[in-house]
Amino acid sequence: MGARNIKNVLTIAGVDPSGGAGVLADVKVMSALGTFATGVIAALTAQNTKAVTGVMPVPAAFVKEQIDTLFADVRIDAVKIGMLGAQDVMAAVAQALRAHEAPKIVLDTVMVAKSGDRLMPDDAVAFFKEELLPLADVITPNLPEASVLLGHNVRDMKDMYAAAQELWDMCGGKTAVYLKGGHSVEETLRDVFYDGKAFIDLDGPRVHTKNTHGTGCSLSSAIAALWARTEDLPQAVRLARRYIEEAITASDDLTVGSGHGPIHHFVRFESLFS
Repeated sequence: MGARNIKNVLTIAGVDPSGGAGVLADVKVMSALGTFATGVIAALTAQNTKAVTGVMPVPAAFVKEQIDTLFADVRIDAVKIGMLGAQDVMAAVAQALRAHEAPKIVLDTVMVAKSGDRLMPDDAVAFFKEELLPLADVITPNLPEASVLLGHNVRDMKDMYAAAQELWDMCGGKTAVYLKGGHSVEETLRDVFYDGKAFIDLDGPRVHTKNTHGTGCSLSSAIAALWARTEDLPQAVRLARRYIEEAITASDDLTVGSGHGPIHHFVRFESLFS
């Protein structure tokens, strides 16, 4: 057999020690989807499935050094950006990725906690919109995050198409939008993808489980991994959506903590033992 050209994918995000979100979850997803995962740590957290008890930023200069050192040696085929935290870290990441002409950047717009609490002050949101949105090739906001970015409420399915178009325009007409509909009240869970050419509805049943921790992290990582393996972005998002649905559906097979547990990142490996 000939050698396979396995793609290298980079996650830049924080660390969740419980493994459900952040860099640890990203590495699991990228590995499960057949790519080689690399990681740059942008923040440390103390958290479990019930609470975040502490956050320790990584100095911006060291975040940049991690990126520069990695790109000096490793070919990177796609990038996922997750929680960066401090504004100077955002600036360092943007500067480094531009300097290295990083390809296929998927930005998870981490701005609102599951509780509804804002994770960024207004000045940081403005900087995020100015520096990071134009850098991205794909953004993956949920409905509350879209509301923060646009400055008006995006509540349910009927608002999603106009919101995706607005976000596309806000990003300068070059950044695809994957708008997640999990916060809507409809029983059918609809995500909407818009790349400036067409809207794609990504529908599936709403899975009733408490184990949804890190779903957004995992989706953006799945898009990055699958896009690294194909030039067809719409196909990559369809496959990513299917994978996440499978991982959520199988999440009750896991017993990780007593709060909002993780999804089952390695659900497809279960067939090896059946």
